[in-house]
Amino acid sequence: MNIRPLHDRVVVRRVEEKKTTSSGLIIPDSATEKPSEGVVVAIGNGKKNDNGDTVALDVTIGDKVLFAQYAGTEIKVDGKKLLIMKEGDIVAVIK
Repeated sequence: MNIRPLHDRVVVRRVEEKKTTSSGLIIPDSATEKPSEGVVVAIGNGKKNDNGDTVALDVTIGDKVLFAQYAGTEIKVDGKKLLIMKEGDIVAVIK
């Protein structure tokens, strides 16, 4: 993939949730919400502070993150659906 977000933006690939319940019932796409979990695939250099210094991001490539359900903008790169969002839209990093 050849994309580099600017400043404090992050590119995230959504993690698909299970389509079946524990009892084996298949859940249709119309009944499921968009997952709010993903993996960071690209990060920007960081945000500049008032002094002009660059502040590094807290997330790194490969981090599994939680974000708000309607956060970011959906883009398509090389046929893959990705989200681009500001680092502030990320709620937590899953360890």
